[in-house]
Amino acid sequence: MSRIGSFEGFQPVSLKREEDDQPSETDQLSIEEREPETQVPAPKQISRLPSVVESALYPNPYHKPYLSRKYFVTRPGAIETAIEDLKGHITKTSGETIQGFWLLTEIDHWNNEKERILLITEKTLLICKYDFIMLCCVQLQWIPLSAIYCICLGKFSFPAMSLDKRQGEGLRIYWGSPEQQSLLVRWNPWSTEMPFATFTEHPMKYTSEKFLEICKLSAFTSKLVPAIQNTHKNSTESGRGKGLMVLTEPILIETYTGLMSFIGNRNKLGYSLARGSIGF
Repeated sequence: MSRIGSFEGFQPVSLKREEDDQPSETDQLSIEEREPETQVPAPKQISRLPSVVESALYPNPYHKPYLSRKYFVTRPGAIETAIEDLKGHITKTSGETIQGFWLLTEIDHWNNEKERILLITEKTLLICKYDFIMLCCVQLQWIPLSAIYCICLGKFSFPAMSLDKRQGEGLRIYWGSPEQQSLLVRWNPWSTEMPFATFTEHPMKYTSEKFLEICKLSAFTSKLVPAIQNTHKNSTESGRGKGLMVLTEPILIETYTGLMSFIGNRNKLGYSLARGSIGF
């Protein structure tokens, strides 16, 4: 909804015609009859209209509301419906209680962005692909917290010859060794067998106070780390014996040409987005 600024700061300015400033014939004769005097013209006063500026203080003065409405997750009740659906499904299947949920962007091993809901229970990290158009869960990945052995925080890095690089910081969670994966798995853009997951903040983070909380990567990390540590402490299984490692180092994404991610990320193909007459 557009809003027109207030007009209280504007003052009326009288407009005079140019001929009104010229003296009449009677005035001209009376001036000539007087003694000549040196008349100093009075300085003209220029009236300035005060500018009316209205700025948005929260949450982002540069945010355009019509852009956020393109994302179906921002529609009223969409995120609440997703959480209720997932709560019911997890309680029914595993009996675990959700301790927190977040809306983040997953970046796969080919640098493709994907909209994801992340949930943490007492024993499990769940990564959910949710269709916010049809309001249904499409895919749900269960990762035991006891299997997670490393968390890496840092800026994204790419090979020197990579043509599609991204800026910013992210979080990578390891529950297996990447070196043990075959070459076919690593170079398959649709592979779901990668033993790690990379996340960054959702682009709708600054649309409202509600999304500011659930899209914050630091809030997710502060909840995930102690949950994993508690699971390792109480776990009776023979683990790696080193506990959880939290590293601060660059996160490498091994893409070179990046043509697929360039097209997909520029068009936001990994998000439930309104796309005009084309559809999703």
